[in-house]
Amino acid sequence: MLLGRLPVDEQVETLRATLARNEILVELLGRAAKLDLPGWYLTAGCVIQTVWNVVTGRPPAEGIKDYDLFYFDDTDLGWDAENEVIQTGERAFADLPALVEIRNEARVHLWYEDHFGVPCTPYTSTEAAIDSFAATTCCLGIRLENDDKWRVYAPHGLADVFNLVVRPNPVLAPRGVYESKTRRWREQWPGLTILPWP
Repeated sequence: MLLGRLPVDEQVETLRATLARNEILVELLGRAAKLDLPGWYLTAGCVIQTVWNVVTGRPPAEGIKDYDLFYFDDTDLGWDAENEVIQTGERAFADLPALVEIRNEARVHLWYEDHFGVPCTPYTSTEAAIDSFAATTCCLGIRLENDDKWRVYAPHGLADVFNLVVRPNPVLAPRGVYESKTRRWREQWPGLTILPWP
């Protein structure tokens, strides 16, 4: 049976078991929980690409460029506050063989238009930021709660992730962002079904 056809509760358990095969991701989750950042998630490529690797029989961490750790703190939108968190994270993850990108999603609207050419309305939460990723397949975040329970945020479900389907999400990111990402992904995971930008 295709994993994407499992009942939703079984998909969540399968996601956890699949991600647990990536030792870097699991270690990063544990250390990120200790940072206790507001509204944090490990999200996007590192999560879905671990699944793609496992589903296609590759080493779980193969080809993962970076690990995105997002949080939401709108009490201080200055760069210095975010940079302090980034530096704390660099120390916490220094010995891991991975690049960890830490970003305060409350600040994204301050730089998004300069970087991507389109304005971004201020986000109200990390979940709102995840909702705006260029592909619905990437709209996935995980974190450890205080009781070591995994919290999974997946506004578009998990079926496409397990079924290797990449679907555009034209709510914010421009078409070029989606097409650039999907070109790179297709080279690494040729079995992906990449749906065209509408």
